[in-house]
Amino acid sequence: MLSSNPFYELSTFISPAIMQGYVILMVLLVIGGTILDMMHKKSPQYFFENAKRAQKDAKRTLSGGEKASLAVQTVANEVLTSSEFKSTRRRISHLFTMYGFVIFVFSTAVLIFGYAAEADAGLWPALWHLGALSLCIGGYWFWFDIRVDVASEGVKWYNFNGRGDIFIVGLLAMATFALLWSVTPGAGALDTLFFVLFIASATVLFGSVYWSKFAHMFFKPAAAYQKKVIKADGSQENLPDDYDPADPAVQARFPDIREYMGANPPNMGLGINREMPRHY
Repeated sequence: MLSSNPFYELSTFISPAIMQGYVILMVLLVIGGTILDMMHKKSPQYFFENAKRAQKDAKRTLSGGEKASLAVQTVANEVLTSSEFKSTRRRISHLFTMYGFVIFVFSTAVLIFGYAAEADAGLWPALWHLGALSLCIGGYWFWFDIRVDVASEGVKWYNFNGRGDIFIVGLLAMATFALLWSVTPGAGALDTLFFVLFIASATVLFGSVYWSKFAHMFFKPAAAYQKKVIKADGSQENLPDDYDPADPAVQARFPDIREYMGANPPNMGLGINREMPRHY
């Protein structure tokens, strides 16, 4: 199954040109939805205005090398490894979903534009199947275990929050029906049903960018980079500086620390991370 090119058998019924046209249409829907989302939420305007305010409050000017280093850190941490997630299982689930989606979409484009009329497509069919499987592992893990915390919130797995969940549901439906379609070649009506559901779910996913959280993947790296710049140049986004209460210079500036917390303030504990929320 992993080595079979599902689009090769499809090409006997649907021409590669039509498949390629569909992919191009989905790309245009993503671009259009993202532009409409930016216009509605005014995200670029917020980022530019916030950056200008930060420049006025900056305590130092970052060099080009420092900015490039922060950009590399953003790509390595927030983009490639999702280090902003403190929960290990949430992070692993996100990585499965993210890399599965990227591999699945990229291999789909390669198969349709390069190997739609060829049975032998090298490793690309295997990558297509593994990408869809990875997407399912991360997505279903998130949906049934991480998103739903019955013990603390009483949320049921079948609760669907309209626009808030259309992104993850579209992802899961697309990957699931793609796999089912690929393992039922020549099954007649069943094969056709899974293919129609695969195309329908993909269309919903890419056509609902304006209403879903799909566009956030484009804003997330920019927001993470800006946050690093604000911290590095000392502007702190109008927030007070991050002090170390045990630092003698800080204690000299704020004498109340010694009075209320002592010369060596104790660790205040794990707070809400002390235990899992099991009190619903």
